[in-house]
Amino acid sequence: MKPLDLRLLRYARSVRGVLGFGGLLGLLRTLAVIAWCWCLAQAITAIVLPVLGGMGGGSGRVGEGAPDVDALPWLLAGATAAMLARAAAGWGMDVLAARGAVRAKSQLRTAALDRLDARSPDWLAGRADAGPATALGRGLDALDGYFSAYLPQLILTVIATPILVLAVLLADPVSGVTVLIVFPVIPVFMILIGLATRSVQDRQWAQLQRLSGSFLDVVEGLSTLKIFRREQRQVERIERETGEYRTRTMRVLRVTFLSGFVLDLAGTFSIALVAVTIGTRLVAGEFPLGLGLFVLLLLPEAFMPIRAVGAAFHASTEGLAAAEDVFEIIEGEEDQPARVASGAPGGAPIGFDGVVVERGGRAVVGPVSFEVRPGEVVALAGPSGSGKSTLVSALLGFVAPSAGSLSRPETLAWTGQRAGLLRGTVAENVALGSDEPDPELVSRSLAAVGLPDLPAARALGVQGSGLSGGQAQRVAVARCLYRAWAADAGAVVLDEPSSALDAASEARVAEAMRAEARAGRAVLVVTHRQALLDAADRVVTVGAEEIDAIGAER
Repeated sequence: MKPLDLRLLRYARSVRGVLGFGGLLGLLRTLAVIAWCWCLAQAITAIVLPVLGGMGGGSGRVGEGAPDVDALPWLLAGATAAMLARAAAGWGMDVLAARGAVRAKSQLRTAALDRLDARSPDWLAGRADAGPATALGRGLDALDGYFSAYLPQLILTVIATPILVLAVLLADPVSGVTVLIVFPVIPVFMILIGLATRSVQDRQWAQLQRLSGSFLDVVEGLSTLKIFRREQRQVERIERETGEYRTRTMRVLRVTFLSGFVLDLAGTFSIALVAVTIGTRLVAGEFPLGLGLFVLLLLPEAFMPIRAVGAAFHASTEGLAAAEDVFEIIEGEEDQPARVASGAPGGAPIGFDGVVVERGGRAVVGPVSFEVRPGEVVALAGPSGSGKSTLVSALLGFVAPSAGSLSRPETLAWTGQRAGLLRGTVAENVALGSDEPDPELVSRSLAAVGLPDLPAARALGVQGSGLSGGQAQRVAVARCLYRAWAADAGAVVLDEPSSALDAASEARVAEAMRAEARAGRAVLVVTHRQALLDAADRVVTVGAEEIDAIGAER
């Protein structure tokens, strides 16, 4: 990520306010620093010069422009006022940055969650389960340092450093030239160290994602691990990955400390050079004491924002690495096709017209042309890997066809190959997505798939643990029926609904399919099972080379 990524301005609009008002406060703080250094230098000169004069010093230009002792109260008052203004501006920048950080993180999370909601299941399936969660949780929280520390210091660096260096150059051209010669070395060091930091930080963030994914896998499979007494092996695995994350974190800290050392060394070296030249000219009586003190007080203030911005940048690198993942979610390549053409709520068929789906530049299925009319059951058959589920994904809008067109009713109900049951009751899983579940409709759905005696209030674990594989699959079909009835769907799509069922249960699912067709719905079922093929009105065979687009009439 760049020092200031313009994507932040696009998706986290509150950052614009931080930069705008922060710039004004930074300018006020810079002017207060100059005033403070000037008043303090003049006050010290007013006190010291009489002492030097009494000791025989202060000859030549040393006393040039020195104020009288009578001006001391005004100088001290000015220094105090400048110090208060500086503190107030700094406090204002901190408050502005802290509030902006909260709003910016909220805006980034909202943008990413909205984008995730629009992503297809295929896109999500290609990423680790814990990846987006880690980026949007721990990752964005790590941006606190970026917004609350790094951005204010970056603003100060951009505004304060040039103004303060210009002030030094105007006050003493010799010192100003010395600073300008040494100054460019610092950004070069920062760039080199930044490249090294990015490398180790990327590895640290990748390790954190692996650790998060491993922990999620262990938690999801904890019951199975305990049954087979393999939990200790996973404990050792988590300990090993935790140790690796600790090691990578320490490497990041080492680079951070090295960066701080290099910046401090460069700043100290520059200030020392200026101090030597000023001291030599003061001893020779060729330079005013007040001006020399002003330059020496001003120089550390000129280098301080650069040193602080380097330290703050390293403290926020974890958040920056996470932000890249967040921007990938928001800006990733569009994976949603244009909305499938929808017909009237009740009477539109499902239609495939020359549909071709490609992945990686290669056609995985197609061209396919067939139609499922309301009131009929069409089975989609073919060998494994021939693209049957891919066609269903295209119909649902999960993948974009590279050629051809699709049509479907306005509302359809669907169940996939995996049951996809969640932790909760059977009723909650059947009525998933319903704001006000209908208990009578839940019972009717369960009865339709041969589960009339399954208690709707029965609690299920993660991924439907507590049910057999066949029961879980029938609950998923019941969910599809519930949606079809509750939403008055015009079509029902079933992807391998009986792969884990015995003959009797499969017959109940086949009868449920026929009942939906008799109710006037278009029913499309993907299956290898002969019982469901026999229950279909037509069979469309998806082969490796060709499509039986008309199918066998039954």
